Amino acid sequence: MRTLCASTLIGEFFVIAFAGLVAMKDPDLATTTVWTVCGIGMLLSLLLCGTLSRRGGAEFGWAFQIALIASGFAVPLMFFMGALFAALWWASVHYGRKIDEAKARFAAQAEAQPQA
Repeated sequence: MRTLCASTLIGEFFVIAFAGLVAMKDPDLATTTVWTVCGIGMLLSLLLCGTLSRRGGAEFGWAFQIALIASGFAVPLMFFMGALFAALWWASVHYGRKIDEAKARFAAQAEAQPQA
């Protein structure tokens, strides 16, 4: 699960950076505000990669997905991109757990096999 989720978060890192470039074109938003918010978001996406193996890592990831969707209020395209990445996050968590279970099952079977 960790590898799939980390890949999704790294993708979000770049999407947040590009959203910052788009947000800079809005005359109502100050450049420092845009890059402060985007920088925090980018840093959080990297830090979340490190918390995935800990308890609650996936839940923090869900909160991050909600925040990414909510960023659509500043950059409307982020409603779509946030929803897309939330779907990728769901797939990463769902299929990542299935892969982890299968790996554990195969490891248990390998240990149960008598060494010839």
